[in-house]
Amino acid sequence: MESQTNRQTATGQLFVVATPIGNLGDITFRAVEVLKNVDLIAAEDTRTSRKLLQHCGISTPMMALHEHNEEQAAKKLLSRLLQGESIALISDAGTPLISDPGYHLVRKLRSEGIRITPIPGASSVLAGLCAAGLPTDHFRFEGFLPRSGSSRTTALQRLAASNETNVILESPHRLLKSLKDLMPLLEEQRELVVARELTKLHEEFVSGSAGRLIEHFSERAPRGEIVLMIGPALPKNRGDITDSEIHSLLETEAMQTLAPSARAKAVARELGISKSRVYDLITGQ
Repeated sequence: MESQTNRQTATGQLFVVATPIGNLGDITFRAVEVLKNVDLIAAEDTRTSRKLLQHCGISTPMMALHEHNEEQAAKKLLSRLLQGESIALISDAGTPLISDPGYHLVRKLRSEGIRITPIPGASSVLAGLCAAGLPTDHFRFEGFLPRSGSSRTTALQRLAASNETNVILESPHRLLKSLKDLMPLLEEQRELVVARELTKLHEEFVSGSAGRLIEHFSERAPRGEIVLMIGPALPKNRGDITDSEIHSLLETEAMQTLAPSARAKAVARELGISKSRVYDLITGQ
C-alpha cells in the first residue's frame, strides 16, 4: 500500500483547519499561520468566515464549499492541488467534517493520494463533554437527531438504552421537543446536561433530569447553539440479571473476538453489573 507521504511530491496538500466555536481567541497559532500561507481557503460560508479572517489579519482568497456544491468543488480543488497549490478547509465554526461538509472532499482527495493534514482545535462536542461532569471514558456522538418518523423513534430508543454518554447537537427551537420525546424513555434519575453558547459571553451548563430541564427551558427560552448530553443508563439491579442472560451476551459473535478480560468489561458495561461477576462466569469460578 502506497502512503500519502510517498505520493506527496509535486502535488499540494489539504489542511483541515479547526476554527473557534464562539470566542475568536480560541483559534490556534498554527491555524492562523496555515490560513495565512495557503493559496486558497475553502469555507462553508465565506461571509461567516470572512469575519474571522479579518479579525486575524488573513487576506487569503476564499471559495465556498458546502453541502450543495461539495462534489463540484472537490473537482476544482483537486485540480489546483495537483498543480501544487495548498488549500485549507474550514467550516463555519469548530472542526470541519463533524456534522459539517467535507467528508466527500477528504475521501476523494485521499483516493487521489493527496496529503491531508489536520490542524486540530475547538470542538463543541469535546468542549461540552469536558465540563459536563458525565462519564467520558466511553461516549457516542449522535449529531443532529432525525426530525420525525421511524428514524427519530429508533434514534431516541437507542439513546435511552445506551450505557455510555451520548452527545447530541440541537437547535434552540427544537430542544424542548427533544427533551419531551426523551422524557418517557429515560429513568427518572437519568442525568442530562445542556451546554449552551459554549465559549461565548452567555455560556451556560444546565444539568438534571429531563423533567427538570424541560421546566428550566420552558421558563427561559434557550438561545444559541446547543450541545445536549445524556448520561449512561442507570445500572440495573444485579439481582435482575441472570447468569443465563450474561452467557447469552458472552456468546455473541462480537464478544468471541475479545480476550476474557475485555469480554468481561464489555458485558459488565452493557448489563450494568460488576466485571468480576462476568469474569467469574467466563473462567468457571
